[in-house]
Amino acid sequence: MRRLPILTVLAVLALCASPAAEAKTLRMAYDSDPTSLDPHEQLSGATLQMSHLLFDPLIRFRQDLSIEPRLAKSFEKIDERTTRFHLREGVKFQSGRTLSAEDVVWTFNRLKQSPDFKALFEPFREARAVDGLTVDLVTKGPYPLVLNLATYIFPMDREFYASTDERGRPKDAIVKRGTSFASTHVSGTGPFIVTEREQGVRLKLKRFADYWDKASPGNVDEIVFTPIKEPATRVAALLAGDVDFIAPVPPTDLARIKQASCCTLITMPSTRVLTFELNQDRVPAFKDPRVRLAVIYAVNGEGIVEKIMRGLATAAGELSPPGYAGHDPALVPRYDLAKAKALMKEAGYEDGFSVTMMAPNNRYIEDARVAEAVAAMLAKINIKVDLQTMPKAQYWQRFDERAGDIMMIGWQSDTQDSGNFYEFLVMTPDKEKGYGQYNAGNYSNPEVDRLTLATQTMTDPEARAAVLKQIERLLYDDAALIPLHWQHLSWAARNNVRIGTVANVIDMPYLGDLVIE
Repeated sequence: MRRLPILTVLAVLALCASPAAEAKTLRMAYDSDPTSLDPHEQLSGATLQMSHLLFDPLIRFRQDLSIEPRLAKSFEKIDERTTRFHLREGVKFQSGRTLSAEDVVWTFNRLKQSPDFKALFEPFREARAVDGLTVDLVTKGPYPLVLNLATYIFPMDREFYASTDERGRPKDAIVKRGTSFASTHVSGTGPFIVTEREQGVRLKLKRFADYWDKASPGNVDEIVFTPIKEPATRVAALLAGDVDFIAPVPPTDLARIKQASCCTLITMPSTRVLTFELNQDRVPAFKDPRVRLAVIYAVNGEGIVEKIMRGLATAAGELSPPGYAGHDPALVPRYDLAKAKALMKEAGYEDGFSVTMMAPNNRYIEDARVAEAVAAMLAKINIKVDLQTMPKAQYWQRFDERAGDIMMIGWQSDTQDSGNFYEFLVMTPDKEKGYGQYNAGNYSNPEVDRLTLATQTMTDPEARAAVLKQIERLLYDDAALIPLHWQHLSWAARNNVRIGTVANVIDMPYLGDLVIE
């Protein structure tokens, strides 16, 4: 008789238990895995996705792109150059240390040294610890994007990365495409800890027991990432139940997954633009804007969207997507083969020339097929293309070396602002400040540089939008690069995996909050 109350209590507890109490394993397949565990080594979507798993930002974007407090529980404007962030108390790093303002300052200073990130933080003068849990971000002048940039600050454990490794190298060194302590060791505040990693084969994570966000509904206790490069194999693994969640879904399989009773498909437009950059230092002909414009007229972007992307993209004539301040609806895609041939003749290249083209084959949706299509289109104006495609891990090294005459690059403005496109893709390359870090065409236009820098201190939204549109028009008229399309996003999961609550337009599903039923 005395056992009945105990059983009753246990039943009530079971009914009232939160989803987080029912730990689950998520088996996930992406087209590739991050090349490094260092959040500052590569400015890429894969790196930022990883950062949201192993670290936490000061603040982050919600699904509606409003700002959500994370490690910073609140923030306030002190003056036109100073924004103050108040940190949560008792947040633990995975090493066991407690987060402090000094960790945020240390992380900010490291970002300022990163070849990929320092251009983002060039408008900032300093990060300053006011006390143990208060940090000021101070800009050089009025700056309208302080909160947008704070989403890039994932505080790192400064003591964990202090001193040197067993080979006497600084643990905090940022080494692109090389082995370093930070590329293989992590101490963040994020929801997951790395337990096993074999590059290109498997990445295993487990839930961080001392994770600060006890209000999170997430009940995923373990994540097993398996990179599956081949789209058809990735889809087959999901339909067979071998994995629970895949991304991206290839355009050719959208209908198949929609019809599958086992799975849920989510698609949405994104702000990532896919482009090709024409290297003017390697190919003298690309210095002539008539040749660059001929390339644009020769490429049928709308045809690529229809035939290859199966509608999973929107043809682009500019960098800024609809909804961005710099977007100009008048800058439409241009395809006119006759005009392309006439421009080549006018420029003295009627007989064409030969170039090399490089593209990844596992980074963007149908990237290799898109590159093949563009190469075939350029052949119609006698530009003979020697195309090389390769896995993402190899491609970024070749991209940084500017090893091809024409190189593919997809870019998403994680600040949700047009200026981010210009700072990285078209400003004159500047190693000291980091501008033009992903300008593999070596394009240079002093007016574009001047106007882009001017927008950094403009706080009047309407006036700033007018200048951003002016930049887009300059790039359009000058044929600075070849915008193809804004890629749409696609994820699919087994029906019991509630991906709809964590998927977002910035392509960073917050898996710490994921619920598996």
